[in-house]
Amino acid sequence: MALEMKVPSPGESITEVEIAQWLVEDGDYVEKDQPIAEIDSDKATLELPAEASGIITLKAEEGDAVAVGQVVCLIDTEAKKPGSDDKESKPEGKKAGTDEAGKPSGDEGSVDDSEKELSKEREKQPQKGDSEKAPAEKEKTSKSSTPNQTHDKTYATGSPSPAAKKILDEKGIDTKTVSGSGRDGRITKEDAVQAKASMGTPGTGKRGESTKKMSMLRRKVAERLVAVKNETAMLTTFNEVDMSAIFSLRKQYKEEFKDKHGVGLGFMSFFTLAIVRALDLYPDVNSMLDGDYQVKYDFKDISIAVSGPKGLMVPVIRNAENLGFRGVEDEVKRLALRARDGQITVDEMTGGTFTITNGGVFGSMLSTPIINPPQSGILGMHNIVDRPVAIDGHVEIRPIMYVALSYDHRIIDGKESVGFLVAVKEALENPEELLMDNDVKRALEL
Repeated sequence: MALEMKVPSPGESITEVEIAQWLVEDGDYVEKDQPIAEIDSDKATLELPAEASGIITLKAEEGDAVAVGQVVCLIDTEAKKPGSDDKESKPEGKKAGTDEAGKPSGDEGSVDDSEKELSKEREKQPQKGDSEKAPAEKEKTSKSSTPNQTHDKTYATGSPSPAAKKILDEKGIDTKTVSGSGRDGRITKEDAVQAKASMGTPGTGKRGESTKKMSMLRRKVAERLVAVKNETAMLTTFNEVDMSAIFSLRKQYKEEFKDKHGVGLGFMSFFTLAIVRALDLYPDVNSMLDGDYQVKYDFKDISIAVSGPKGLMVPVIRNAENLGFRGVEDEVKRLALRARDGQITVDEMTGGTFTITNGGVFGSMLSTPIINPPQSGILGMHNIVDRPVAIDGHVEIRPIMYVALSYDHRIIDGKESVGFLVAVKEALENPEELLMDNDVKRALEL
């Protein structure tokens, strides 16, 4: 009996997917629940598990776009697993003195082998006339390898005239790379005028290129990024954050926090909670445009950009306003691991109201992050660098991070965007007061 396997629906509004990669070959025996393919939608890459055990017949090629519900393979559930009958059909052992083809395998040499040996010996012996030609060839080679003699070298050879030296210096050309045509090889003004800077030796290695079709997910991401630039009035504002207070708290409590909760006390929890507080103060940032209407959310679903094997993914921390430091760190770790293992679902990446992206982990100093539609704002974190800053009239070295807020200027005014970013800055620079209510132990659940 052949079981028809159809493309399941990856999520609402998705009607088509793409076969990204078959993980099995046509005719392979597969076990039930074994991953047999990776399918791309415009939101995520998902694994397709076998619905039964049996011999598989593929009905679609890699790169094919297939509709949800379309048959992509057949599984013959009545087929036996290869190797199950091996005990009954074991071949007899090879006969002594024979190889796999049934030919003698002893030491007796054949007539053909003897002829081959004689032929090799003849090839090693010099042919008639070779000894007569050898001296002449050597003499010819010796003559041809002797270079043509030119003028003898003197102190002037390779030396430029004053005018030539000035021209070569202006061109940035080394005199050693110029051949002189003057007396005794001296470099003349004409030589310098005609000289050109070396462009390097042309490469002799392979200069290949490869072409690969973008996945459906990558194409969708590209379309959305272009749409954001074309359909929104995106603007970016910047500020800097002194991370000294957060550094101090992490140094003091990170070991105790990890020992008790099994997760590290990272920067993401501080930034998430600072953003939740700022969204309460500036609710327009936590909204979206729907035609002629502005939709405001009373919940804070924070999308976090995570790098995975299939590229950048943006899972969502649901109801971040109800989480503390431990809750945020637990969710960040869970989502990051699922993204790394390629297990993120479409539902886990849908419905965020605001996004955080951290280019600092890759060394980015400053950037203008692109809005994640239909959201209206995104905060970019960057690397932390010791920089000199003025503190009470004195210069001090502090760990500074530049932060960037990109926002849709159609519904968020400059005053609100700047106020929002300043509120984030204040919370990060005064976390004990603004994020922990002056009770660090309780806030960290220690």
